[in-house]
Amino acid sequence: MELSDYIATIKDYPQPGILFRDITPLMADGNAYNYACTEIVQYARDKEIDVVVGPEARGFIIGCPVAYALGVGFAPVRKPGKLPRATVEATYDKEYGTDTLTIHADAIKPGQRVLIVDDLLATGGTVQATIELIEKLGGVVAGCAFIIELDDLKGREKIGNYDYKVLLHYAGD
Repeated sequence: MELSDYIATIKDYPQPGILFRDITPLMADGNAYNYACTEIVQYARDKEIDVVVGPEARGFIIGCPVAYALGVGFAPVRKPGKLPRATVEATYDKEYGTDTLTIHADAIKPGQRVLIVDDLLATGGTVQATIELIEKLGGVVAGCAFIIELDDLKGREKIGNYDYKVLLHYAGD
């Protein structure tokens, strides 16, 4: 399946100079959505995953069906003030500013093997902060999976030596 057929590109969103890669057409097509999630599940099958973690909001959209298919739980990573219990946090840079992410302090147990799932790898700040949160809680990052990577933004450098899978690459436009 050619996933790029299901990705919309929006110029100058959310600010001038940004080419936003929108996965909502992929999500709207049952076959494309199933294909993308299944590809990530196949990547994760041999990694002995205990829990899937996804940053809001599109990480939820991809991570939840992946967790369900793997038969494991899902832990959301959210912006400050969105989770109701004690949290840990990490601040990061993104392609157009800075942000902070949080996770429940009890979301990951020490030694649990974690798969991070998100729609997009851009500058790598979100995944780097998510890795930091997981490791603060004693989790082991077993892999990272993304539908799209924006190659020119070099986010893979912030992943370091962690294993990762990308379904669709975009170079500069």
